[in-house]
Amino acid sequence: MDNTSNFIKTIIEKDLESGKVKEVVTRFPPEPNAYLHIGHARAIVADFELAQMFGGRTNLRFDDTNPEKEEAEFVDAIIEDLRWLGYEPHNILFGSDYFEEQYELAIKLIKKGLAYVDDLTQEEIREYRGTLTEPGKNSPYRDRSVEENLELFENMKNGMYKEGEKVLRAKIDMSHPNLNMRDPVIYRILYTPHHRHGNKWCIYPMYDFAHPTQDAIEGITHSLCSLEYVNHRILYDWFVEKCEMEHVPQQIEFGRLNITNTIMSKRYLRMLVESGKVEGYDDPRMPTLVGLRRRGFTPDAIKNFIRSTGLARINSTVDYAMLEHFLREDLKLKTNRIMAVIDPVKVIITNYPEGIVEYLEANNNPENEDFGTRKVAFSRELYIEREDFMLEKPNKHYKRLALGLEVRLYHAYFIKANDVVYDEDGNIKEIHCTYDPETKSGSGFNARKPNGTIHFVEATTARPATFNLFEPLILDEDESKDLLERINPNSWQISSGYVENFKENFEVGDKFQFVRNGYYAVDKTSKNDKLVFNRIVALKSSVK
Repeated sequence: MDNTSNFIKTIIEKDLESGKVKEVVTRFPPEPNAYLHIGHARAIVADFELAQMFGGRTNLRFDDTNPEKEEAEFVDAIIEDLRWLGYEPHNILFGSDYFEEQYELAIKLIKKGLAYVDDLTQEEIREYRGTLTEPGKNSPYRDRSVEENLELFENMKNGMYKEGEKVLRAKIDMSHPNLNMRDPVIYRILYTPHHRHGNKWCIYPMYDFAHPTQDAIEGITHSLCSLEYVNHRILYDWFVEKCEMEHVPQQIEFGRLNITNTIMSKRYLRMLVESGKVEGYDDPRMPTLVGLRRRGFTPDAIKNFIRSTGLARINSTVDYAMLEHFLREDLKLKTNRIMAVIDPVKVIITNYPEGIVEYLEANNNPENEDFGTRKVAFSRELYIEREDFMLEKPNKHYKRLALGLEVRLYHAYFIKANDVVYDEDGNIKEIHCTYDPETKSGSGFNARKPNGTIHFVEATTARPATFNLFEPLILDEDESKDLLERINPNSWQISSGYVENFKENFEVGDKFQFVRNGYYAVDKTSKNDKLVFNRIVALKSSVK
């Protein structure tokens, strides 16, 4: 995180000062059952940057103890996401690396009389558990002998029982006020092949047992997690203590980050993909890191946004506009500013000679001179935005082209609209204008003031392009509806237009500011003969 104070930073500072901790070691522990989304970025930034701040290290440890949902595809995607954000783990580890050690720890608990094999069904365990106001009751199998439990647990490991027939539970207190302490399940039987170990194991540790023991084995000092685990912390500490772990990690909870009009649930994101409502996890409308990357988001913008939200002990919601602000701030000094027309209408400069293309000098980024200059084509035929022309000026605030009015073309000349040509459907097909050669950009001409400045592309050199325009995929104001009914019908709109011939090869991922239109990135579907651009974020409009 940044250098401002937050409660976790304060805890770490005190632990180092007291000598409780010699080196800060954190971990980012995603379950490889989906793609990461921007909500995970808070945990990533916190885990890596708090450790870096104190000269420590961070492991990436996959929580791969549930083979029913986990796939190698997600493992590879998560590693790529972290590296794209600019973080390199000290180690890349897997929870399944510790299956042998955790099995032995479970044996230790059984021998200490702190774990037992239970034959109750999942439904019966739930019934026996009790409620917040009523204590639970002991399983009839709770008092099995140590010898019997050891034999039964080994039989579970050797595949002698069906799924759900038996589980291993911790023996704690069925009347404990915290429901998590009422003899939680430690191991269950699953005959699903593991993505790394195949059929070697048919018993798998539950998260509440696996996570603290993994942290302790790795020497994690500060185990940062979301607020939902605050009631699990007492169980986390219990397992570390009763398993007699040499290293004692500290669990610290922080609030989740929510963003308006943004889905922050892996389950819902999977539902969108599986229902075909989106192209996939890398759909540019998706809040997955792979989707944001395809759309054109930058790592620095995401990290600066996350840092700005801080870390607190409560969940928080921020407006999506805040993320857009950091995108603009990051992109404005890092991109070439070129011209593209999203919804074109042709302009004919009637007093400009036919067959001649003139090239005019233009800055590539007026706020960053390191980007240099380029030549912008100008000729008798141009394209401008359809919305930049009206037959009559509607009000005094209108600063675009209209019949009888004069505007400045970026990097070029003043033009004046004199007439229009309609197509057979009654739409404006061409705008006939004249230009004033004395008003060339850079000439110092100031004899009269134009009615605003608009952009253009020269017709004969322009490159045809498709522009993907995005709005929020889901609308928060429709929360009374089911998720799939809340999809914004205007979340992806496609427009066909032109971009100036800035470079011969537009590479996938190239980012630009299209003057007056917004920031755009070259999409993965783009080809040099069929350019496709994604709008990353619109500009703040000054037009009224």
